[in-house]
Amino acid sequence: ELKKQISCSLQLSNKTDSYVAFKVKTTNPKKYCVRPNTGLVLPRSTCDVIVTMQAQKEAPQDLQCRDKFLLQSVRVNDGITAKDINAEMFNKDAGHVVEECKLRVVYVSPPQPPSPVAEGSEEGSSPRGSVSENGNVIGAEFAAAARSLVDRPELQDKSLEAKALISRLTEEKNSAIQQNSKLRQELELMRREGSKNRSGGVSFVFVIFIGLLGIILGYLMKRT
Repeated sequence: ELKKQISCSLQLSNKTDSYVAFKVKTTNPKKYCVRPNTGLVLPRSTCDVIVTMQAQKEAPQDLQCRDKFLLQSVRVNDGITAKDINAEMFNKDAGHVVEECKLRVVYVSPPQPPSPVAEGSEEGSSPRGSVSENGNVIGAEFAAAARSLVDRPELQDKSLEAKALISRLTEEKNSAIQQNSKLRQELELMRREGSKNRSGGVSFVFVIFIGLLGIILGYLMKRT
């Protein structure tokens, strides 16, 4: 749709037991906004990337597009954060194993309003019914409803408002998905740090217990 930002969601799935860093590149960075363009996918989890195309003034000929995206991914050390990701991780010359996936941009035309249906043939016969996917004939009632929709501009305005509302809700949903992914990553890191702290606490208590046991045994041996 012209003069309107268009967003779509790209979901990355990590099916391994390792941490995976990713980076998204595009051949037309002025036209597209990618958030986040770099990030981290925890083991056995997913991450959503939102790609937003800036508002276009005119449609390309035949809806053909040559823009492409490059998704790079590489395994990294466990426990790192998104702040630790740098360009050197995706350098193949440095010996890093980088997997790449190329994505081509495809434009899809927005849905068109229903066209008016002729009332009858030139011979004056009754309107022909349309055939639905299951083979049933819809009949003249559907034709009349379609004509009523086209003849009433206020219904078309409401349809445009509904499309705008759906688009806005979709953008809010994508934003919520992105925030949820970040919260999951932070929760996983907090859980790992908590596990390390608990393991250290148990070792300290065990040392204290052994020390007290040695003092008691020494006291008993001295009395005997």
